[in-house]
Amino acid sequence: MIITPLAIVSLSVLLLFLSVMLVPLLKNNQRLLISTSFTLASAASLLGITGGVWAVGGAITNKMILPVGLPDLPFHLRTDPLAGFFITVICLLSLFVSMYSLGYIKGYLGRRPVTSLVVFYNIFLAGMLMVVLADDALFFLIAWEVMAAASYFLVMFEDERIENRRAAFLYIIVAHVGAIAILLSFGIMAGLTTGFESFSGYTFDAMRQAEFPLKWATAAFLLAFFGFAAKAGVVPLHVWLPEAHPVAPSNVSALMSGVMLKTAIYGIVRVSFDLLGTYPWWWGAIVLILGLISAVMGVLYALMQHDLKRLLAYHSVENIGIILIGIGLSMIFTSFNMPMLAALGLIAGLYHTMNHAMFKGLLFMGAGAVLHATKERNMEEMGGLIHRMPWTAALFLIGCVSISALPPFNGFVSEWLTFQAFLLSPALPSPLLKLLVPLGAALLALTGALAAACFVKAFGVTFLGHWRGHHMPRVHEADWFMRSGMILAALTCFLLGVLPTLFIDWMDIIPQQLIGTKIGASSGTYGWLWLTPVAQQRASYSGPIVFVGILLVVVAAYLILHVKPGAIHRVPIWDCGFGRLNQRMQYNATSFSMPIRRIFGFLFSIREQVRLTPRGVYKAFPKRLNYYLRVRDRFWGWLYNPVIEFSFWVSRMVGRLQQGRIQAYLIYSFITIIVLLVFSR
Repeated sequence: MIITPLAIVSLSVLLLFLSVMLVPLLKNNQRLLISTSFTLASAASLLGITGGVWAVGGAITNKMILPVGLPDLPFHLRTDPLAGFFITVICLLSLFVSMYSLGYIKGYLGRRPVTSLVVFYNIFLAGMLMVVLADDALFFLIAWEVMAAASYFLVMFEDERIENRRAAFLYIIVAHVGAIAILLSFGIMAGLTTGFESFSGYTFDAMRQAEFPLKWATAAFLLAFFGFAAKAGVVPLHVWLPEAHPVAPSNVSALMSGVMLKTAIYGIVRVSFDLLGTYPWWWGAIVLILGLISAVMGVLYALMQHDLKRLLAYHSVENIGIILIGIGLSMIFTSFNMPMLAALGLIAGLYHTMNHAMFKGLLFMGAGAVLHATKERNMEEMGGLIHRMPWTAALFLIGCVSISALPPFNGFVSEWLTFQAFLLSPALPSPLLKLLVPLGAALLALTGALAAACFVKAFGVTFLGHWRGHHMPRVHEADWFMRSGMILAALTCFLLGVLPTLFIDWMDIIPQQLIGTKIGASSGTYGWLWLTPVAQQRASYSGPIVFVGILLVVVAAYLILHVKPGAIHRVPIWDCGFGRLNQRMQYNATSFSMPIRRIFGFLFSIREQVRLTPRGVYKAFPKRLNYYLRVRDRFWGWLYNPVIEFSFWVSRMVGRLQQGRIQAYLIYSFITIIVLLVFSR
C-alpha cells in the first residue's frame, strides 16, 4: 500500500469505526470503554492531522474509488489542499477534545451509561472526515447524513430532559431542510454536466469540467448556499444552534461549534470556488451581507444571555458571520478579476475558520469544566470561581482574549486580515461597492467591540467577585485530562497569533489552486517576523514583536509594583457604608448587558417587569423587589412561529379527513379513482 495523505486520513476513519466495533466488548466496563474509545479517537485524530498537514504542505492531490455504494455509482474519495486544511482543523480540535473527554465523560459514571455517547462521538468524527473526503454527490450526502444523525443522538444524550428533545427535534428538521437544498443543488449540477441519460455527472470531477449556464449556476449556488448556511447557523437559519449546543455534553458542544459548522464553510468554498468556478459579483455580495448580519446579530444576542453555553453558541453565529465576510469579499474580488485581493479575502476567511475552531473549542471545554464542577450553566448563580478553579479560569481567559480579537492571540490576526481586505475595497470598479463595503468594515468594528464587552461579562461574572448563588457547591478544579485538552487549545491560539506568517505560508497553496494566486509573495517579504498581506507601505503586523512588547510591559509593571517595598497599599474595599460586601452588591449578567439592551432593544422581543412584594409601610422602602426579564430572538416571531402555526393549521385540516367511518374512506377511494381516470386519459 502506497502511503499518501488520502491513505492516512482513510486509516483515521477506519480507526474511528474500529473503536465503535469494540464497544460491545467493553460496554460492561464503562471506565475501560471511555479510556479505550477516546484514546483511539485521539490516535485517529493524530493520523488525520498528519494526512491533512501533508496534503496542504505538499500541495498533494490524491484520489481513490471505492467499489461500494449503489450499482455503477461507486464512492469517490479525494484529498487536496482545501480538503487537507479542513481535515487538519477537524482533527486538531478532535485531538484536544478527545483528550479532554477522557476526564470529562468520567463525570457521568454512576449517573448514567455512556455507551451511546461513546458510539455516536466516534461516528460523528468519522462523518465529518468523510464529508471532507467525499468527491462525489452521493458519498457527500451519505456522509452529511451520518454526521447529522450522529450529532442528533449526541444532542439527545440526556433525553429525559424536555429541552434536549426539543433542541434535537429542531436541529434535525433544520439539518434535513438544508440537506434537501444541497441535494437539489447537486442534482442541478449533475444533470447539466452529463444530461439525464447518464449518472456519471454525479462526481465532483465531472462537475469541475462542466460549464454551467448562468441561470442554472445561480440556482445551484443559491440552493447550496441555503443548505450549507442552515448547517452553519447563518441568520435567519440560526435558531437551532443556541438550542442544541447548550444541551449537548460539553465535549460535543466544542466539536459541534468548533468544527461541525466548518464542514458547511467547506461546502460553500468547495461549491463556489471549485465546482462552479466563475460567478457574478452579487453572489459574493449575498454572502458578505448575510455574513455581516450574522456577525452583528450573533454578538448582540450573545450579550443578552445569562446561560454560559448559550452565550458561546450565539458567538458561533457571530464568528461564522466573520468567516463569511472574508469569503464574500474574496468572491467579489474574484468576479472583478482582482486575484491578489481575492486571495487575501479567502485567506482571512480560512484563517478565522482555524482560529474559531481553536478558541471556541477552548471556551466550550472551559464552560464544560465549570459545569462539571458546579452543575450550573446560569452565570447569575456563579462568581468567584477563579479562587477554586485557577487553571480553568486562566485558560478560559485566554479563550476570551482570543475571541475578542486582542493581540497577541489568534483572533486578532484573522480579523486584522479581514479589515485589510475591507480597506482595499476602493480598488473595486463598482461605485456602489465602494460605498457599501466600507460600511461593512464599520459593522465589523462594531462586532469586535461588542464581542470584547460580552467576554468581559462572561469572564467577570463567572470567575470574579463572589459566588452569587444561594448555595455554594463543592467546586473542584478540572482533572489533568481536561486541563491538557484546554492547555493544548490555548497554546495553539497563542502560536496562531504570534507566528501567523508560518501558518499562512503553509495554507497559501489553497488560494493559488482556487483563484490562481497567493499572498505569500507579499506576506513573507520580510520573513517570518512580519506579516505584510499586500505591501509593507499599506500595513504590516509582527506577532512576535507585539508579544515581546506586551511581555516587557507586564514584567516592568510587576517589577515596579513588587520589587520596591511599600509600592502597593492594600486597603479595605469601599462598601458604600454597608457592613461588608456581599453577592447582592455585585454586577450580574443581566445588569452588565442592560446599557446595550437599552440601545439595541428594538432588535429583541423583550418583556420586563418590576414588582414590589409585599409592600412595606412606606412605598420607598419595599420589603422585596422582584425583577422579571425575558429576552427572545425576534426571528422566532417574524419567521418561525408563522410557519409553525401554518403547519398546525394544515395538520388540523388534514386530520379532519380521518373520520373513522368506512363510508368516508370508500368515498375517498372512489374520488381518487375518478381523478386517476380523468388524468390518465
